[in-house]
Amino acid sequence: MSAQVLSLKGNIQHSVVHWCFNVSEEQWDLEKTCTVSKRLGCKSVEIVGPEAFDTLKKHGLVCALAANGMPGAPFMKGLNNLDYHPQVIEVTTKTIDACAAYGFPAVIAFTGYKWRDAEDPNSGEISLQEGADNCVVGLKKLAVHAEKMGVTICLEHLNTRDGSHPMKGHPGYQGDDIDYVANIVRRVGSPRVKLLFDIYHVQVMNGDVIRRLDECQDVIGHIHTAGNPGRCELDENQEINFPPILRKLVQLDYKGFVGHEFIPTRNPEAGLRQAVEVCDV
Repeated sequence: MSAQVLSLKGNIQHSVVHWCFNVSEEQWDLEKTCTVSKRLGCKSVEIVGPEAFDTLKKHGLVCALAANGMPGAPFMKGLNNLDYHPQVIEVTTKTIDACAAYGFPAVIAFTGYKWRDAEDPNSGEISLQEGADNCVVGLKKLAVHAEKMGVTICLEHLNTRDGSHPMKGHPGYQGDDIDYVANIVRRVGSPRVKLLFDIYHVQVMNGDVIRRLDECQDVIGHIHTAGNPGRCELDENQEINFPPILRKLVQLDYKGFVGHEFIPTRNPEAGLRQAVEVCDV
């Protein structure tokens, strides 16, 4: 693999989602992810917690989107369930404080799974309306602190269609419709609560990605990429045409980060280099 440093156009702020490369066959540690990210011209390594922030700083990187601090699968126990509010709000607040201390911009949030016990599909379901109302309550509480600290909370939309792998899809996740999640964000009405628009998940659940970007432009706070199907590399073997989508973001004057969140199926650095090049419009 060539160590050539990429020369980028500067229209897109590229970020790398560490967990994807940590679970690859090569199992990159954080140092390796940071080293490769810098070599490819990326400005951020993300979905890591405060324990990783010193390493990022050492490499001259930021954390564009911090993990929210929930243990285990953090997307399961979310803000749609009042029973989980104390824990979710506590750990998210601590991460907001850490981001503010390091000058990092954002922290992730999730609706959570629709079951009343997030880990038990037989425990009954939280209705869509109740789930949205609970998310708004929790996000409004978090927004007060986020506004004070200058950190943005990004609520993620995830797909529920792909049950083949625990990180390719999330059957049971309540926020699986992009309009549903965007409207929760709008109801909160805070400049520090935004939408995490994941192009892969939107393609799986909704499609019509460029039109969706137009419709959600008022609330988008962060972008993720991955190829579909399979959450794979952004190559010719998957269906999403990324360059026009990224050009649309530039047209919309999107200034946030684009985090590459695909699961490598081959040489991870080659795949990441390709993703950066394909999205560098």
